[in-house]
Amino acid sequence: MFYRESGQYKTSYAADQAIFPIREDRIGVAIILAIAVFVIPWFSSEFLLTSVVIPFLILALAAIGLNVLTGYAGQLSLGNGAFMGVGAYACYKLTTIFPDVNIIVMILLSGVFSAAIGIAFGLPSLRIKGLYLAVTTLAAQFFLEWCFIRIPWLYNYNASGAIEVPERRGFGDLILTGPSASPVTRYFVVLAIVVVLTLLVKNIVRGRIGRQWMMIRDMDIAAELIGVRPLTAKLSAFAVSSYLAGVSGAMFVFFYLGAAEPSSFGVSLSFQVLFMVILGGLGSLVGSFFGAAFIWILPIALRVGLPAIGIDVGAEIVFQVAQMVVGALIIFFLIAEPHGLARLWAIGKEKLRVWPFPYA
Repeated sequence: MFYRESGQYKTSYAADQAIFPIREDRIGVAIILAIAVFVIPWFSSEFLLTSVVIPFLILALAAIGLNVLTGYAGQLSLGNGAFMGVGAYACYKLTTIFPDVNIIVMILLSGVFSAAIGIAFGLPSLRIKGLYLAVTTLAAQFFLEWCFIRIPWLYNYNASGAIEVPERRGFGDLILTGPSASPVTRYFVVLAIVVVLTLLVKNIVRGRIGRQWMMIRDMDIAAELIGVRPLTAKLSAFAVSSYLAGVSGAMFVFFYLGAAEPSSFGVSLSFQVLFMVILGGLGSLVGSFFGAAFIWILPIALRVGLPAIGIDVGAEIVFQVAQMVVGALIIFFLIAEPHGLARLWAIGKEKLRVWPFPYA
C-alpha cells in the first residue's frame, strides 16, 4: 500500500483546503520539483535543455490554458495558437516601448492582451456551442494570423516581417533573453513561471469559478437555473485560457525560438496543443503535462533513438516516421483509453492504493 489515504485525518479548515491533501502526493511533488531544480539544469546538455525541456514546459502551460477552456468549461477552441501569437507580439511591443522594465513583468503582462482578445472572440459562445463555436475560434485563428502579417506596426516595420528577441537583463546583470542568455537561466525562468501559474490555475479550478465552469460544461441550462451566470462563467474561462496561452506564446518566442514569423503561430500549433489536451486527458492539469511530453518529446526521442540503434536514415525520413508513429499512437490511445494519459495515471494510483492485494 504505497498510496495509502486511510489514517490521514484533516483536523482544520486549512488542512481540508490544502492543494495536496494526501501525504504521498506532497512527497511526489517535492521529489519532482527537487529533480527539476537540482538535477535537470546541472546534468542536462544544452541540447536537452533548449530543444526538449524548455519547449515542453512552455507547451504544457499552453495545454493547461486550453484544458481550462475545453476540459473544464466545455468550450471547444481551435485558435489557441493565434492567442499564443497575440502574447508573443504584445510582449515584443512592450519590450520595445518600455525597454527598462523587467522582461518577466512584460511576459506576464502580455497575457492580459491575449485575454482581452480571447474575451472578444469568446462572445459568440453565449449563443453557439460545440462544432459551431470551434469554427468561430478557427476564424479567429485565421483573422489573427492575417493581422500578424498585414499590420507592420506589430513587428516594428521589420523588413523580414519577423520579431527578433532583444537582449534583456534582470535580477542585477543577469542576461535573461537574447542569443547570449544561457539555457540554464532561461530554464529557471520558464520553470518558475510554469509552476506558479499551474498552482494558480489549480486553485481557480477547485474554487467557485472552477465549479461554475464545470457546471456549465456538464449542463448549461441546469447551471443557469441554479444561479450560475453563463456570461460570467464562459467569458472568464476564455479570459483565463487566453491569458495562459498569451504567456506561453511570449515565452515560446523569448525563451525558446529567439525569433518568430506569423507562421510560427499557425493552425498547426493550435491542433498540436489540442492533441496534447486530448491525449493527456480533458479536465486534468497533470494530463496537460503528460500530453505535452507525449507530443513533443516522443518525436525527438525517435529522431535521436533510431540512428542510435543502427537505423541510419535521413532526417526528413525520421521526421515522417515520427509523425506516423505519433499519429498511430494517438489513434491507439483514443480507442484504448479515451480519457487520456491522466486516466492511466489515476489507475496506477488505484493499483498502488491496494497493493499487494489486487482484489481488495
